[in-house]
Amino acid sequence: GGGNFASSMSNISFFFPKAEKGNALALNAGLGNLGVSVVQFVVPLVITMGVFGWLGGPPQAVAEASGQGRLWLQNAGFIWVPFIAVSAFAAWFGMNDIASARASFAEQSVIFQRRHNWIMCWLYTGTFGSFIGYSAGFPLLSKLEFPEVNALQYAFLGPLVGALSRSLTGWVSDRFGGGRVTFWVFLGMIAGVGGVLFFLGIKDQPGAFWGFFGSFLFLFFVTGVGNASTFQMIPAIMRKEMNRLMPDADLSDRLRQSEKESAAIIGFTSAIAAYGAFFIPKAYGTSIALTGSPDAALWGFMLFYVSCVFVTWQVYTRRGGLLFDIEHRSSPASSSLQPAAA
Repeated sequence: GGGNFASSMSNISFFFPKAEKGNALALNAGLGNLGVSVVQFVVPLVITMGVFGWLGGPPQAVAEASGQGRLWLQNAGFIWVPFIAVSAFAAWFGMNDIASARASFAEQSVIFQRRHNWIMCWLYTGTFGSFIGYSAGFPLLSKLEFPEVNALQYAFLGPLVGALSRSLTGWVSDRFGGGRVTFWVFLGMIAGVGGVLFFLGIKDQPGAFWGFFGSFLFLFFVTGVGNASTFQMIPAIMRKEMNRLMPDADLSDRLRQSEKESAAIIGFTSAIAAYGAFFIPKAYGTSIALTGSPDAALWGFMLFYVSCVFVTWQVYTRRGGLLFDIEHRSSPASSSLQPAAA
């Protein structure tokens, strides 16, 4: 799944000009991220019934408060097999391999020498890593901190909000610039974590859970916006970098190289950021084990977002930053590296 996500994002980046790239990447990734919400909603339903009849195998007996029950746990995996099979055939017969854009591993490995590859890994971990980590950790954290509330029935809403915001806000980055949007996203994430900490501090008061839940929904929303904006930044960054790295090359050669490196960086950063699904739940567990509260982990996340605000401003959005002149230019058509010119 992770490999498919990375390859599809790299593939789709070749089909759209600069002015539409952020929205195209956002739609593709946002609909893909929607799978997190779909899984959290569908799996609890399909394991309670024999969806595939005899083909799916017998149920397992489980102990319940009301007596003995039955669950078809295997359906948690089997339910996706038909969709995966259809998608595999569609990819084989319908996808464009873009032969002209193919690059060997040796050619792609040049990205490990690009400092912006590592910077964007840091920033995308802050957005997508947070999205996937909060998706994994929110249900358990809710159950531990608000045991009187059946939070599992609401768990799918967070990933749903994050996926939809990513899909529907890609145009914002195309309009205002990915760097500027990313800067404000991280400020919003700091505020969202502050809200979670506040309501955890008053968790014994009526309505605290809904404040806690609302703060998380806001976090999911801004991570979705940030997922779109950070990916919109990568092609813009590499187009600018090719001016510096290949000053004597033709415009078409610089564009082709920037597209290849952008695709590789998009794939690599998405792989690195996916570790958020491990680190965020692990941070909660460690914090609770050591202090009896998840607060230390949340303060750590907030400090991380502060570093992301600083890095985004210092490297990309301040006057003199790499993206400042691009994102503050009144007319995108004045760019010397418009893909349409190629």
